[in-house]
Amino acid sequence: MLDNNILEQLNSVFAKLEKNVVLAYKPCTHSDQKNLVEMLEQVASTSTKINTFLTTGPSAPFPEFHVEYDGRPNGICFKGIPSGHEFTSLILAILNSDGKGKLPDEAVQAKIKSLKGPIEITTYVSLSCENCPDVIQTLNQMAVIHGNFKHTMIDGAYKQEEIQALGIQGVPSVMVNNKMIYSGRLNMIDLINTLEKTFGIESHLEAQPKNFDLGIYDVIVLGGGPAGSSAAIYSARKGLKTAILAERFGGQVQDTKGIENLIGVKYTEGPQLAAQLAGHISEYPIKTLEFRRVAKIENNIEKDALKTIYIEGGEFIKTKAIIVATGAKWRELGIPGEKEYIGRGVAFCPHCDGPYYKGKKIAVVGGGNSGVEAAIDLAGIVKEIVLFEFMDTLKADKVLVDKLKSLPNVSIVTNARTAQVLGDGGKVIGLEYENRKTNEMMKVDLDGIFVQIGLLPNSSFVKDLVETTKFGEIVIDNKGRTNVQGIYAAGDVTTVPYKQIIIAMGEGAKSALAAFEDQMLF
Repeated sequence: MLDNNILEQLNSVFAKLEKNVVLAYKPCTHSDQKNLVEMLEQVASTSTKINTFLTTGPSAPFPEFHVEYDGRPNGICFKGIPSGHEFTSLILAILNSDGKGKLPDEAVQAKIKSLKGPIEITTYVSLSCENCPDVIQTLNQMAVIHGNFKHTMIDGAYKQEEIQALGIQGVPSVMVNNKMIYSGRLNMIDLINTLEKTFGIESHLEAQPKNFDLGIYDVIVLGGGPAGSSAAIYSARKGLKTAILAERFGGQVQDTKGIENLIGVKYTEGPQLAAQLAGHISEYPIKTLEFRRVAKIENNIEKDALKTIYIEGGEFIKTKAIIVATGAKWRELGIPGEKEYIGRGVAFCPHCDGPYYKGKKIAVVGGGNSGVEAAIDLAGIVKEIVLFEFMDTLKADKVLVDKLKSLPNVSIVTNARTAQVLGDGGKVIGLEYENRKTNEMMKVDLDGIFVQIGLLPNSSFVKDLVETTKFGEIVIDNKGRTNVQGIYAAGDVTTVPYKQIIIAMGEGAKSALAAFEDQMLF
């Protein structure tokens, strides 16, 4: 199953394993069992520290195995064959079991350890799902870190009747006692919060004193996307003591499939670029604080006074300067199926993702300038476009509407309330909407849906501190300064036009240079 190139890479990846890892598979008469055993034995062949083992007991209905580390099960179980996108989940399960690979920092690990056990979680996935591995890998890490935590991945292809009975309509679906507690793309903060609500926190840990003070810095960068990464690197290169605080490194870039407009790079993909940004940051003495969300900022107006950033969960950090680079997120429709199919037919950026729909039929939702402009741009690429607008007329400028109506492959549906994104488990196949005049539910077959109802800047935590527009964008000058001394902003969260990766990188560098300049002057 695995070619020689992959096996050679695994030889290198597993070279530093210190203790024994066992891949223990159950007896099974399913025809796919031989594929599982072959994969596990090939993986085991790349390191003397990895072994396979056939357990005793009743036969499983389909291929299944669990991971044992240093002589005992560590809570990680796979029901199905972790191939496709999930192959990486198997490799990381082995590495993480031995404390290798990228693990959450001590503070996040402490939150995981504080969850009240025993914990048993099941996650249903599709091997074609690009969002599933992040959730699987994170929950597997939690199993390793916690000690009384069992996580089982189930390939939904083997459990279709069970999936229907549970009412699962998208993956990944995280279940506890047959009840869904989490679905869709990973947000570590929200996942931990959900687990705390579901299982509670160990009472003896609640009362323990914690060191929430993260220290004092010259510059704190909020946000780990292109703007934030650039700002942090430029700050560190200027000799400023720098920390970067983010919900996840890479930001919105993580959800971008193909990137072909980053000058000097013919083609890359979002996760790859995010990893490169993180790798570049690691080359500098930058304190990285991932999986953090800002609760509020306290700005002391006295001369030379430090600003305090309070983080959800109780931590706080002090700094001379703050660079807000938290980006923006596409406004979502908020309808069933949308989150499940982001990146698999639901898209938000016509410039980034439009080429992937060449010759296909798509929808654009939104009749304002952004929606109509997107439809005009996409009309030259796709076979057919249906534009949906909630109101009875398009809100875009007349010149844009006239241009749109002149295109032969575009149709317009007004008075349409989008109701549900339809998919086949792997990709979008249609959109259900309500005719607001007749209240009739309609359905259109599609290959993709571009949501163009505006961007929502991630600025809510500073809206009462710095000047923002009515749209929530932080107002900045030509050097990235806000109206508050010592607070800067860069990238998509600001009033700078054209929300593009390359522009965000430049704006991040500019704001860092301005922060350095101001600290030298004052």
